[in-house]
Amino acid sequence: MYSNVIRPAPADSNEALAHFQQLLRFETDCWDVHYAINHDLMDFVLLDVRAEEVARQGYIAGATFLPHAKINQQALSEYPAETIFVVYCAGPHCNATEKAAIRLARLGRPVKKMIGGVTGWLDEGFELAHD
Repeated sequence: MYSNVIRPAPADSNEALAHFQQLLRFETDCWDVHYAINHDLMDFVLLDVRAEEVARQGYIAGATFLPHAKINQQALSEYPAETIFVVYCAGPHCNATEKAAIRLARLGRPVKKMIGGVTGWLDEGFELAHD
């Protein structure tokens, strides 16, 4: 008898290595973003892609508000083509990051998702800024 945990069997080590290395090309986490913000390592633009009214209730200091529905060529015109965007939304229960990432990728822009969003940020003990 086997548990559902190991059915189907895990991938072999080479497949697992390739998968997890590839995954990091698409995602970053709250700790890495927090560290970059607090150590003057902002080599990316952090985009809060929620509705601005919601974001104003609590957001990550240093983030730029750009709701996913407003991401277009004109909205990005001030950023050089090689600018890397990191998008976040409310958390795992929200898919605004995927919507934003799709729009950015369609515009040929490099993009990563900050996994966890605001929920993850708060779970890690980090604070939000408020207006």
